[in-house]
Amino acid sequence: MSPDTWIAFFAACWVISLSPGAGAVASMACGLNYGFRRGYWNAVGLQLALLLQIAVVAAGLGALLATSESAFAALKWCGVAYLAWLGWKQWRAPVAALSEADARRPLGRPLTLLLRGFLVNASNPKAIVFILAVLPQFLDPTRPLLAQYLTMAATMVAVDLVVMAGYTGLAARVLCLLRTPRQQRLLNRSFAALFLAAAALLATLRRAPA
Repeated sequence: MSPDTWIAFFAACWVISLSPGAGAVASMACGLNYGFRRGYWNAVGLQLALLLQIAVVAAGLGALLATSESAFAALKWCGVAYLAWLGWKQWRAPVAALSEADARRPLGRPLTLLLRGFLVNASNPKAIVFILAVLPQFLDPTRPLLAQYLTMAATMVAVDLVVMAGYTGLAARVLCLLRTPRQQRLLNRSFAALFLAAAALLATLRRAPA
């Protein structure tokens, strides 16, 4: 990959990562519920799923997903169900006065949060189809493909980790400003609505005609 091509891809990665989506909502929700240090494990899980999706595209399986209606639908509805479940959990998240918040804030196991982030990204067929459409535009067929895919994967993960750190940290910062259970409940239900909106948007997704 030439330097000019990499710079263009690097810029595209920022646009992609900053675009609001289920990953951003999940990162903010984890920052809100668990604080930055714990909640950031969710972002790590998102990146593991991203690496899996890039590997799927590189192996040629992404094209199968893009052309198979049944595979696309199965993965899509798994994603819809999982996002809706996260919304329900967020709606029912416990609240407390600020003086009690630190003592009552759930710790959140790193492995659980990592798995949560992984499932958010891995169960979204739109992400694989999107990667399938974008990555080939930056590939040079005259050069080794493996090295180019590795470069792209490293770039996408690095950028997304920075962006998700911002989303997680922002939500964790907001938590410190919540003074009453009513404010916390309002924010929890706002994030629950965002999860449900993401599930609804995913449900409307249709596979592009082959």
